[in-house]
Amino acid sequence: MHALVQDNNITKIIKNPKSLVIGDVRYPAKIFQLWSKAEKEAIGLYEIVTDSTNFKNSDYYINTNEEYSFANNQVTKSWGTATAKQLEDSFYTQEDSDNGLMPSDKSVGDVKVKGLKTIKIEDIKQQASNLLAPTDWYVIKATEVADYNVPSDVTTFRTNVRAKSNEMETSINGASNVEALQTLFEYTQQDDNTTARPLGEFPRLES
Repeated sequence: MHALVQDNNITKIIKNPKSLVIGDVRYPAKIFQLWSKAEKEAIGLYEIVTDSTNFKNSDYYINTNEEYSFANNQVTKSWGTATAKQLEDSFYTQEDSDNGLMPSDKSVGDVKVKGLKTIKIEDIKQQASNLLAPTDWYVIKATEVADYNVPSDVTTFRTNVRAKSNEMETSINGASNVEALQTLFEYTQQDDNTTARPLGEFPRLES
């Protein structure tokens, strides 16, 4: 990305190379690839440097719109201070009802906006369901065929999936803030060069 700077002000952001007019001269798109950094800056075209100091994972934070600044002969793209998303659910109140802000299919006390904890727990439950689904037929067969028993390894696997799901949900519910919640899902390199996250992983059924 480049920015066009004229009279020390950014006048245009150029995301993709294209022909453009600067002053009375039209320059072809190929100058973005063929010209040196100094040659481009001589006509006011500056490569944009990204400062991601304030940018945070958008799964957990609301970032401000990107901003561009020109200083010390450099154009920088940056963001303002990010705001943490809502950790806990919020609920419809009587005031919402009185002010006509509650949908007709909702009641006072119903969830108004899901918090990150609820969203993450719903995701964990879905993952557990997806893992259990391929072995559901064993359980169904056992209820329909009198002399059939679910293999012990399948039973153990299904029990362990449910136990791990409950353990993960407990960890999520125990997060005191958004940063702590995010940390549960972040992978870090271990001493044996593998990666792991504090939340752990679901068991797998050995084939």
